[in-house]
Amino acid sequence: MTTAETSHSSFAAWIGLDWADQFHLLCLQPASGGPRETVRLSQTPEALDQWAQQLRQRWEGRPVAIALEQSKGAVVYALLKYDFFVLYPVNPLAFSQYRKSFKPSGAKTDATDAALLLNFLLERQGQLRPLQPDNPKTRSLQLLTEGRRQLVDQSTALTNQLTSQLKQCFPQALDWLKKLDSFSACDFLQQWPTLQDLQKAKPKTLTKFFQQHPRRRWGQLEEWQKQIQQAQPLTTDPALLLSATMMIKALEGQLRPLLLALQAYDQKIKELYEQHEDHDIFQSLPGAGPALGPRLLSAFGSDRGRFQCATELQSFSGIAPVTEASGKTCHIHWRTSCPKFLRQTFHEFSAQSIHFSGWAKTYYLQQKANGAGYHAAIRALAYKWIRIIFRCWKDRKPYAEAIYLQSLRIRGSQLIEKLV
Repeated sequence: MTTAETSHSSFAAWIGLDWADQFHLLCLQPASGGPRETVRLSQTPEALDQWAQQLRQRWEGRPVAIALEQSKGAVVYALLKYDFFVLYPVNPLAFSQYRKSFKPSGAKTDATDAALLLNFLLERQGQLRPLQPDNPKTRSLQLLTEGRRQLVDQSTALTNQLTSQLKQCFPQALDWLKKLDSFSACDFLQQWPTLQDLQKAKPKTLTKFFQQHPRRRWGQLEEWQKQIQQAQPLTTDPALLLSATMMIKALEGQLRPLLLALQAYDQKIKELYEQHEDHDIFQSLPGAGPALGPRLLSAFGSDRGRFQCATELQSFSGIAPVTEASGKTCHIHWRTSCPKFLRQTFHEFSAQSIHFSGWAKTYYLQQKANGAGYHAAIRALAYKWIRIIFRCWKDRKPYAEAIYLQSLRIRGSQLIEKLV
């Protein structure tokens, strides 16, 4: 069901769903009254479909509210197929605190969690927001950008392992290659995992490789060949060299398909991003580019009613600080419970904007001058950027630096006077 505003009285039933990999436990309360029902459901498409169709027939297609501790995943994607389900994602941390109010010891079972989720939904439906999926193009970008980041993290882990191995047996390769997550580096290490292997190579072989993999870092061919012949091996221990050779080739073999996958991801993200109706809004942001532009678009989504004001997104993303005050004490700290990839997106964009936006650089330097550390200054800048992008997103208008600077002048902002 796609209607955001569904009254409490319109539901035929309410359900608390405690999900698991193999089985789900559900606690169901019919709106007509009567005892609660407990259902144990297998995590298979057939079992979920059969159960959903039974509910549709039982209540003649009337809406059914379901509370669960996730907003994405296999069970969510399966339930979204049915238009009469209204899903209410419950924050796991909030539900954990709710559970402790009943079970201070921390004891829990699937059955009690399902029942407590049902109670949570019945008590707080007015405070919960039904899940409103973005349009298919936006959801594709969201999943692809997150998937790409996971591949980048895997690539980083492999290059860190490669770096560690090369430091033990072939440190010169780190100077010559510099960037290990590249096809030229993979080709190089596949042929010459150690300095001894490289020094045995024929000049003709080196010339051919040099021509096929041009890199400015290597300088002239003659200079590179001279460096190879003059280089001294860090170690001649045959046991270490054998182990390092095997490991370097194994890591290179894992890195190459990751690089190919990243290329495919980049191409598909580029296609979807350029076709998206909000492309011009996010592409206009200084420093967004082809990588951060799609991530920012995914962060805001296509549902303009999801956030009523910029403050909601600032808090949800983890950019807004948390204030804890009691009596005479007041402690301000950053948020630990938030979507990490979302916070990372705003953080990385703000860091990039410093190089493309005059006011952003000035504001960042101002924060640094006031004693803020690098990350604190970047988060403060991200806080401002969210307000700006939120307005552009709501109004469906691209960002214009000149217009924003003019608004700063009208407000008499000191930032204008300090522009660098």
